[in-house]
Amino acid sequence: MNRKVLTLLLLFISCSLFAQKVILPGFSLNGIKTDIKITEIPDSVDFVYITLIKNTKTENFKLFPNNSVVDTSIVFSEAGNYKVRLNLTDDKFYAIRILPGWFSIIPPLIAILLALAIRQVLVSLFIGIYIGAILIYNFNPLTALLRLADTLIINVLVNPDHMYVIVFTLLIGGVVGVISQNGGTEALARQITKLAKSAKSGMVASWLMGLVIFFDDYANSLIIGNMMRPITDKLKISREKLAYIVDSTAAPVASLVIISTWIGYELGLIAEGLKTINSAENAYDVFLKTIPYRFYPIAAIFFVFLTSFLQRDFGPMLKAENRARKEGKVTSDDSEVKTVELDKTRIAAKSNSSWLNGAIPILIILLGTVGGLIYTGLLNLQSIGATDFSVQNIISHSDSYKALLWASLLAGIVAVIMSVSQKLLNLHDSMNAWHNGVQTMLFAVIILVFAWGISKITVDLKTADYIISLLSESLNPKLLPVIVFIICGGISFATGTSWGTMAIVMPIVIPLANEVSHVANLSGVESTIIIHGVISSVLAGSVWGDHCSPIADTTILSSMASQCNHIDHVRTQLPYAILVGVVSMFFGDFLTAYGLNPFVAILIIFAALYGVLMIFGKKVVP
Repeated sequence: MNRKVLTLLLLFISCSLFAQKVILPGFSLNGIKTDIKITEIPDSVDFVYITLIKNTKTENFKLFPNNSVVDTSIVFSEAGNYKVRLNLTDDKFYAIRILPGWFSIIPPLIAILLALAIRQVLVSLFIGIYIGAILIYNFNPLTALLRLADTLIINVLVNPDHMYVIVFTLLIGGVVGVISQNGGTEALARQITKLAKSAKSGMVASWLMGLVIFFDDYANSLIIGNMMRPITDKLKISREKLAYIVDSTAAPVASLVIISTWIGYELGLIAEGLKTINSAENAYDVFLKTIPYRFYPIAAIFFVFLTSFLQRDFGPMLKAENRARKEGKVTSDDSEVKTVELDKTRIAAKSNSSWLNGAIPILIILLGTVGGLIYTGLLNLQSIGATDFSVQNIISHSDSYKALLWASLLAGIVAVIMSVSQKLLNLHDSMNAWHNGVQTMLFAVIILVFAWGISKITVDLKTADYIISLLSESLNPKLLPVIVFIICGGISFATGTSWGTMAIVMPIVIPLANEVSHVANLSGVESTIIIHGVISSVLAGSVWGDHCSPIADTTILSSMASQCNHIDHVRTQLPYAILVGVVSMFFGDFLTAYGLNPFVAILIIFAALYGVLMIFGKKVVP
């Protein structure tokens, strides 16, 4: 009896010692490489047979282990349920589901189409994630719904980088709330309005205000529209022109600057995209490098200055400006105007507030972030024993999330202290203002979380891999930035949201650009240029479509804050936005993909816009 027990025990131990571990995904796509790993293969085994069984059809692969491990990829030619068997373990089968490749594009495609149809990005993203979860969890709707809540979204939230972005976004919203409530931003605006003595200086002053109030596009629209409207009316500047200036210096400025309510959102999307291609690049460093490639927002800001300084316009805007100058009618006679006034959650009329109450917290965020980048970059370089302490290397090794978090927290504390110490607000009102500012960012945070969720779904379903398999051999990678710019512009125009467009498109195009560049055998430098170009095209194209769209929130807000008829605003701004977009796309995205320096491209764009304005634009009647 004891011998039998001992024999069985030895047999069990020997089987355990030589038991192979087969690591398979739960599902994959046909036509896409599926990773298979087999470990603990006995040294006496020279090769391993893997048999794929689907119904009565079998397919064999002969694999050779390396150091007792087989790590390979197999392409399943057809969709369906497969059994995988090893020649080492004839009695054991491993199951895997193979989905049709086109299934992987269903979640993002549904998100895009729903966003176009119902113009509700949050609902569209949720449904896209849910459809993806159904595919992942074996077509079980209930399980998919439960896993969406307790696995997909939770995994997104517990990511430390994601939490940094969320907390920073909320903190900077709080800072904007306090400096708006204590009158700091209004005082900043008053400093600029002192320059407005004529129609020309009034428009340039409005443009300068758009550059100064760079930290939030909503605050930008509300402040400039309401503060400048009485001045521009007095100077006989049309409401259409004011709305154009307001709209074209809101989102473009906020999307470009290194400190704004946009930065956390953009960094989160960029970082997630870089992870999908296993890039070691710092998200903040990439953000900085893409700024020169964001030709549309740069050109849009310049064109506002150009039309204001030269006082030349064309198309419907020229008619509106001539009407205002000749007849003194800042709006057309038949225009119905909807207005929105500054509310206490964003701006309080503190006439005794100093402009320093707005400038100091903003400078703390700006300088604090720079200081944090340098500090964390130096620490990381010292920890790895680096000898190159150049500015670029320091920024590349910095922790932008910590720097932004520290700076926004410090700025919020200083803003509250300044408000209370000057008796502009008591502590209770200061905290309410901070809370109101945080609340304005909650919706953006929710969208961001769902954007990360759809990104995770596309990674799990290998959406990019499938698209790459279709396009990689036929698509010229150098045309990708232009194509992405057009696609993002179209989606943003139809949905009226730049943020939603970024969330849907960014997770797909970064891995697409990476793989297409590899297939085309581009060098590392050329591949990086294409990837950075694609990222900048997403960010710029989304703003472009948003500008052209009559249903975009900033377009509507700019009309209302300027008390301009909304259709009149869209009709007069659209030709300018289309012109700037086409010029930026051709001389910027297209030429830089073929090696042109982005700064040279910007100069060419500026020259082209100046030439078009001088040829087709006419001087507005004095």
